[in-house]
Amino acid sequence: MDNIQIRKFHDEDADVVKELFTLGMSEHVPSSFMHVLKQPLTQMVLMCMFCALLTSSKSFLLPVLAVTFCLAGARQMVVYMFNKYIEATFRKDLNNISETYLKGKDSCFWVADSDGRVVGSVACLPAEDAPGCLKLKRLLVRRSHRGMGIAKALCRTVAEFTRDRGYGAVILQTSVVQTDAQKLYEHMGYKKIREFVVPEFLAKILNFTLLEYRLDLQQD
Repeated sequence: MDNIQIRKFHDEDADVVKELFTLGMSEHVPSSFMHVLKQPLTQMVLMCMFCALLTSSKSFLLPVLAVTFCLAGARQMVVYMFNKYIEATFRKDLNNISETYLKGKDSCFWVADSDGRVVGSVACLPAEDAPGCLKLKRLLVRRSHRGMGIAKALCRTVAEFTRDRGYGAVILQTSVVQTDAQKLYEHMGYKKIREFVVPEFLAKILNFTLLEYRLDLQQD
């Protein structure tokens, strides 16, 4: 952390932040695909298809090929879901970070700067569904700079900002497949307060769960 500076976002950081977000989301494709495969509905469909084709064709090759194609299709579906989420996030806030996070006194966007290179980010803004709380968002650290305490420093920055603004807690949401993030938040003192399924149709079918965490802050 000696050469890492946590500073406010500058407009010239925008492209790098979007690159970090895209890379970070893409890293979750394999674990999300495994989550899909572990679902009982997925296993039942694949097994029924395999048995039906094996019985009707009396060939082992055809059902194996069919299952392989289905698995490839399932992975592409996961990639599609993540790409749609990335596009939606760009439209929602990352295409205009200054307007979204830097105009109000109770919101902010920071980056972690290593010798002039952006290697991480975090943001917060008032939580719409939790009065008295700020919501931590866009916590990202470049893979090459993980394990250096940057994510913890970014989380502490949000907690200090939240306390300074007179809010009582920080909340955040993460997905069931982001196990490293869950460990980080729990290590930082966050408590899991609820689980809920993403409202999109495909997410409901695949039981893609989001977790909400909360960090209560002591006021000075």
